Formats: sequence, C-alpha cells, structure tokens
Amino acid sequence: MPFASQPVRRVAAAEGVRTSGRWPYSIPAVRQLLTDGLDLDPGVTFLVGENGAGKSTLVEAIAVAFGLSPEGGSTGARLTTRATESSLADDLQLTRGVGAKRAGYFLRAETMHGFYTYLEQNPSSFREDPVFHEMSHGESFLNLISDRFTRHGFYCLDEPESALSFSSSLAVVGVLNRLAESGSQVLCATHSPVIAALPGATILEVGDWGIRRTTWDELELVQNWKAYLQAPERYLRHVL
Repeated sequence: MPFASQPVRRVAAAEGVRTSGRWPYSIPAVRQLLTDGLDLDPGVTFLVGENGAGKSTLVEAIAVAFGLSPEGGSTGARLTTRATESSLADDLQLTRGVGAKRAGYFLRAETMHGFYTYLEQNPSSFREDPVFHEMSHGESFLNLISDRFTRHGFYCLDEPESALSFSSSLAVVGVLNRLAESGSQVLCATHSPVIAALPGATILEVGDWGIRRTTWDELELVQNWKAYLQAPERYLRHVL
C-alpha cells in the first residue's frame, strides 16, 4: 500500500471505553469518533467548525495520544504550565502505519507564549533559535512553522491562523503542501477559508451532526465569508 507507513492511519476508542454524557464525550464529534472511529487520510486533513464543535478537542487529544505535549512542541517537548486538556487522549487508540516514524509537532495557538519561553529556557544543542518573544505574534508563528515543519512526521495544528495575516496564511498553505508532498501527515483545526483551501486536502466539518466529509465550497464557513464580503451591511445591521 502506498501510504501504509503514514504516521496515523486510524483513530478509535481504546478497548473497553464507553461514551458518557459528560464533557467532552457529550460533544457529537467526540462521541462519533469513539463510536465509529476515524480513518485519517494521508496528506493534510482539516477539521472545520464553529466554536465549541470539538475540533480543537479532537486535535489536542490525537496529538497527545501520538506522544506530543498538550501545550505544543515536538515529541521531545515536555512543557507543562497548567493542565487544561481533557482526558480524551487516554481513551484513544491510534493505528500507526507500518514502519512509520514517531516524529511530530503540535502547534497550539493559545499556548505559544509559554512555549516560546520554554524554548528559551531549554535551548537546542544543534540549532540556534531566534528570540521569538522579540518578534511580532505573526512573525514568530510563521518563523516557527517554516523552520520546524521540515522532518517527515505527524503535524498537528490548532487554529494557526489566529496570528496570521492573509499573506502569512498563504505561506502556511505552502508549508502544509510541502509536508504532504514529502509524505508527512497533517491534522489541522482551522477557521480560515484561506488555509482550508489547500488543493487535495481532506476536509471534515464538525458540528451538531458529528463529523462529516465535505468540500471547500460546501463549507458553511466559506459560504458565510462569501456572503459577508459581498454585502457586510446585511450582517452588521444586526450587531451595530
């Protein structure tokens, strides 16, 4: 099989795990993952949905189950400030590809300030990092993604667009495309129609229905942005 060695082929509930009515198991997307499992395609997979739909919860849990730090970094990073992640990772079983490498990276927008401090306090012995705290928010994100997303592995991103301009978002699309072409696997939660437009990517929309495969044009996110840009006054009159 051409993609037999991809880092993660399937995510499912570990043996004996049962869903319950408490969070995060009450989230439809989480419940569907535990009930039906989820086959991950090679290349780039986007999780798209409204706030609270569970996309970040899923990315975080899958990243931690893979062996990545819940607060970001590579498989060797062990940054812990205040644990806020759910216990979902403990309930997951990952089916890995034959001979797949365990290298990976988790970029989590909401913890990046603390992660930059972690990098300063734990300098690499084989690279000299820039002082990320001296860069703008967007510059530091783009620098980190461009510099660290190079090895073959499993890359998880949680809303990377939060710090990026339009042009920087396009640059990230280029990085994700290079990763896919080199055989790496990417799982990315995003609200960005720019980033989600990567040709050839798998798009999973999460919501009250759970998880469903869709296309960029069919995304509610894309349809809303198109309508807003065509006539913003139709939306603004309800909030101003």
